Amino acid sequence: MEQGAARERATEAPSVRCGDPAPGPYAPGGGAGPARVPEQARGEHTHGESPLSGDGPRTVRRHSVRGQILDALRTALVAGELRPGEVYSAPALGERFGVSATPVREAMQRLAVEGAVEVVPNRGFRVVVRTARELAELAEVRALIEVPVMLRLARTVPAARWAALRPFAEATGAAAARGDRAHYAETDRAFHREVLALAGNEQLLVIADDLHRRSQWPLLSAPVLRHADLVADAAEHSALLDALVAQDLPVVESLVREHFTGANG
Repeated sequence: MEQGAARERATEAPSVRCGDPAPGPYAPGGGAGPARVPEQARGEHTHGESPLSGDGPRTVRRHSVRGQILDALRTALVAGELRPGEVYSAPALGERFGVSATPVREAMQRLAVEGAVEVVPNRGFRVVVRTARELAELAEVRALIEVPVMLRLARTVPAARWAALRPFAEATGAAAARGDRAHYAETDRAFHREVLALAGNEQLLVIADDLHRRSQWPLLSAPVLRHADLVADAAEHSALLDALVAQDLPVVESLVREHFTGANG
């Protein structure tokens, strides 16, 4: 009983590092207890599996193990460490993150619901291969939703309220200056959430954030993102705030539409 309690404490809140060297070859095992997911979603077969790429570690701190893993996997996805078309097993990723396979499976199931991965029976989860057309369609849908909201906010929100959002725009600029694409993706979503939150519509925030996240998943054959492009993309946040303060509706609309098709949306 004491050993079981110790194992339970050990898996409560580990520090998850995405990109750390794997402790060993990707092999089945490493799971503790049955996974609470459908039988076909269990990725036990690891033959021919591609390694998780990436350089520096990224530490995610949250109380929920599954939440830590989900955040780490999302970061790896945006950073290109989880490659489109490749299959990753829950036990292998669990070894890399230093946790059991169970929270990895649960996090991957969440990503499957979001459309980032798909279940490969008896193997694991394949990162979905996206096309340029899908990205363009996402940009179109986002524009249909967000442009009217932004224009309404430009007409009704006092300038002082926009000033409070400057730190969020500056955070995107700092991430872009470092060339940190994954952190830029997080700060970019945070900026858009803060802007749209002024509309007072919770459902809008949920839908817009989901579309935004999907637009940040990399393409299979995407060109290497230039540092200058990321910096220019971040600068559009400050320019948008300037236009909102000035109630310059044509510029607001132009900036929002262009931003959706930029470096990281």
